[in-house]
Amino acid sequence: MIYQNSLSFAIAQDNDDLLKDFRNQFLIPKHKGKDVIYLCGNSLGLQPKSAAQYIADQMNTWQNLAVEGWFQGDDPWLEYHKSLSASISKIVGARENEVSVMNSLTVNLHLLMVSFYKPNSKRFKIIMEGGAFPSDQYAMESQVKFHGFDPKDAIIEVFPREGELTLRTEDIVQTINNHAAELALVLFSGINYYTGQFFDLEAITQAAHKAGAYAGFDLAHAAGNVPLKLHEWGADFACWCSYKYMNSGPGGISGIFVHEKHFTDNQMNRFAGWWGYRADKRFLMAPGFDPAIGADGWQVSTSPILLLALFKASMAIFDAAGGIDALRKKSVALTAFFEFLINEINKGQAEDIFRIITPANPDIRGCQLSVVCGQNAKAIFKYLADNGVIGDWREPDVIRLSAVPLYNTFQDVYHAAKHLADALVAVK
Repeated sequence: MIYQNSLSFAIAQDNDDLLKDFRNQFLIPKHKGKDVIYLCGNSLGLQPKSAAQYIADQMNTWQNLAVEGWFQGDDPWLEYHKSLSASISKIVGARENEVSVMNSLTVNLHLLMVSFYKPNSKRFKIIMEGGAFPSDQYAMESQVKFHGFDPKDAIIEVFPREGELTLRTEDIVQTINNHAAELALVLFSGINYYTGQFFDLEAITQAAHKAGAYAGFDLAHAAGNVPLKLHEWGADFACWCSYKYMNSGPGGISGIFVHEKHFTDNQMNRFAGWWGYRADKRFLMAPGFDPAIGADGWQVSTSPILLLALFKASMAIFDAAGGIDALRKKSVALTAFFEFLINEINKGQAEDIFRIITPANPDIRGCQLSVVCGQNAKAIFKYLADNGVIGDWREPDVIRLSAVPLYNTFQDVYHAAKHLADALVAVK
């Protein structure tokens, strides 16, 4: 597509957008009486208008059926989580029984590491990307210490080459190969939260397996953002939050993936709970844990129905929009237009004021653009907020801006870029 730096071009693109009506299904915050330009879906997605009704439906069930709501009504709570499986499995590229919804992201990461990080005196190392989100770092540090190892010895971080900002797949694979004899687990983000780089999860999985290690992924910034094929790629496990690109509300429920090849492994460790027991015999209350076949066997605690209801509201919108592939097509065009507009701002400057550190190749990024501000960074971020552009700040000088295809428009992106250009004059 040949982009043009004009409002008329943005309007024309919005008029031709097959997904344009889905914006109306979300509640958009106001700034001085007008809709904000909300470019922070990488941190918290907007609220679906239907969310309140989905919650109200379950409140009515609680009111009218009380405990019988677990077994009666339109959506009995006992199986309520399963009503999300079909939608979620399509988003992450899994079979329905390979996904489940439960807990929060870091809790699930710990629970999955119980199963897939099984160090011994020979194999105890974990490889992760340098600069991963702190929760992942803390989880791995604590898991390593729990097993009696020193994180300095056990955790191998892969950093970009000198002078580069993102990782090369060949460097990740080479690091895996270099530590193959001592490697227990490779655990990467799907998309790095800071740079917005989408890693080659298939290549990482293949390298991990060749080395005799498991491959797992934190998909917080990838699920609902980019197409995934976890089953096909052979990933062993993954987990994600749902409150970013999947709009399930602050602190929304998390999800997990476990590849079906592990379902019959009776030697696999796990922290068990009653909710993960096989459903057909759960109410016999027998001693000895007999897990449900599938990812549901990793569940521990009772499903939080109200959180699931919020997630279900958003998943209904995803399904109506045609799923992740339809959203991805718009996302690629929208993000590329934003990139073009930011680069246009730089053309009038002696040097690039706004430097995009997210990869230019659309195959290795999602919605997010991470922009380094060459001058007055914090003041520029404040100027955007004061003018109704909601992005995300990361120290020391990065503004993260994500145009989400379900509710952002080409006009949003055009006006956001204009405010960026205006900020160069306004904050001098």
